[in-house]
Amino acid sequence: MTSEISEIGTDGTDGADGTEATEATDDFHATLHSLRVWDSPLPRFDPGSAPAEPLPLFREWFVHAARAGQLEPHTMSLATVDGAGRPDVRTLMLHDADARGWHFASHATSAKGVQLAARPRAALGFYWPTVARQIRIRGRVTACGPEESRADLAVRSRGALAAALTGHQSEVLESAEDLVRASERAWERAGAEPDAPAPTWTRYVLDADEVEFFQGEPARRHTRLRYRRTTDAGPDAGTGSSWVRELLWP
Repeated sequence: MTSEISEIGTDGTDGADGTEATEATDDFHATLHSLRVWDSPLPRFDPGSAPAEPLPLFREWFVHAARAGQLEPHTMSLATVDGAGRPDVRTLMLHDADARGWHFASHATSAKGVQLAARPRAALGFYWPTVARQIRIRGRVTACGPEESRADLAVRSRGALAAALTGHQSEVLESAEDLVRASERAWERAGAEPDAPAPTWTRYVLDADEVEFFQGEPARRHTRLRYRRTTDAGPDAGTGSSWVRELLWP
């Protein structure tokens, strides 16, 4: 008996007459081309009034996006590079943004943790479609010590602790049942032991050397303002004099 999966051709068409695959493709293209962006009133951005450093503007835009109804504005994309030089990207949560940089956390044994250990540079991307704004950040990443990493987990929810205690992030999962059993044990331990250690859990900080702010505009005359740290910033990097502001063509 031939399985349904085996009846699908390697060219993406249905094994019989290709009708279902064609309809699915047509639906995809029709839906894709029907989508519109930025049909509602958008905020204005005057780069001439932007602060000397990127952090205050990031915080201002973040709060504005949240108050404008943007769901989960703290979600962001993290891009890293693996040992073969191949780019990798995933979505995770921002934990803080301060004078040290942009904070996030993960297991040191995860794919991202291994990649950052080998090549400690990364890029972050925020996109807030509600206000047609995005922010791109590039810089060097530092792993925080055990005390700070443990404190990062201590202030989060029981679910976050349970997920950290479950462990094995990025490893091959043999079956869904294995995950259920490990997760149930982790949830029980997180409830009984709220300060349970998760040894591989690590807080990271990205110290930016480049931050770009993008404000969309319906006529496609978008505003792009890039902050670039000067090469002679020295030990006082992070002060107002260490950043150059540049407008970019959209």
